[in-house]
Amino acid sequence: MKLRSNELNKRAEQVGVSVEQLAAAVTREDRSEKAAASAVKNWIGGRDHPRCRKVDIEALATAVGCLPKDISKFTSQVRNHRGSQKKAKLVVDMIRGKNLEEATQMLAFSTKRASVNIGKALMAASSDAEQLGADMSELFVCEATVDRSTHIKRFQPKDRGRAHPILKRTSHITVSVQERS
Repeated sequence: MKLRSNELNKRAEQVGVSVEQLAAAVTREDRSEKAAASAVKNWIGGRDHPRCRKVDIEALATAVGCLPKDISKFTSQVRNHRGSQKKAKLVVDMIRGKNLEEATQMLAFSTKRASVNIGKALMAASSDAEQLGADMSELFVCEATVDRSTHIKRFQPKDRGRAHPILKRTSHITVSVQERS
């Protein structure tokens, strides 16, 4: 679960809640008032440092008077997918912006190998949204990215004692869903 900073900022302005009031809402035993104010300023600015946790999102949602699902997006990652970034990006581009049901149908009938892991990430993100009470018919894929990961290095023996390298590429897949507003 990640915080949607633009939505938090908009709702805080509508209600008239200041940064200090939001900081007071997220102050805990391990986070001082000054650190909480710095964290809220970062979150409103779109930076996720320190990492915004579920309890922080729930506290911010109660401070601005909305539900946590209204100011958050639900993210899931598959790390070290055994396939190249280029091939997985074809499948990710296919589902970006689609609603949840349409995206799962496209992945189910896709012949690409990456569609299995992308489907797992999509189902994990949608189950997180369902646990927080999001309307499943209103969910859509708001973000879907593929990043390069490490290479698995192997060597093929060749003539006269030589070896040719083989790079087996891996990638990180990130899928986020949120409710249409």
